[in-house]
Amino acid sequence: MERRGGSGRTAPRAGPPTGRTPFPPHDPGRNDTDARTITDRRRDEDVRAHVLVEDQEPVGHGELWFDAEEDEIELARIIVAPAVRGRGLGRVPVRRLLAQALGAGLHDVFLRVHPDNGTALRRYRSAGFVPVDTDLAESRNEAQPVDHVRLRHDTEASAT
Repeated sequence: MERRGGSGRTAPRAGPPTGRTPFPPHDPGRNDTDARTITDRRRDEDVRAHVLVEDQEPVGHGELWFDAEEDEIELARIIVAPAVRGRGLGRVPVRRLLAQALGAGLHDVFLRVHPDNGTALRRYRSAGFVPVDTDLAESRNEAQPVDHVRLRHDTEASAT
C-alpha cells in the first residue's frame, strides 16, 4: 500500500504496524486481526501484509494471499481504522492490492466480504469485482462460520 503524509508524498510500506495503532483492541468474539495474527501471517511466504500509513500513523491493513497451485490470489483482511473511515481511504488499499495482484501473473483474483458490509461490497464492485457462481461460493464457504460474499475480479468489466 502506500504511505501518505503531510507533504503529499507517498512511499510503499509492507509489514505489520509498529508502536501505537489506531485500531481498537482485539475482541475474541469478533473476527478482527490482531498484531500477533499479522506477524504470524507475515512469516508465511504465501502471504504479503501491507500497512497504509497516514501522517506516520498506521490507518489501514491489507493482505495478498498467493495460491500458485490454484493459480489464484486473494485480497484479504482489508481493514481501515474506524477513526479515518468515511474519507475514501478504503480505495487506496483496494487499488494498491489489486494492482499487485494483477501484476503477480496468476489467473484469478478473489476476495470475500461479510454479507453485512455494504460499504466494502460497493467498494469492491466499483473496483471490478463480481460475484462468483453459486457453486463456487458454497464450496468456498463450507468451512467458514459465515457465508461470505465471494467475488472475483473481472478484468474485462474493469477495463471498460
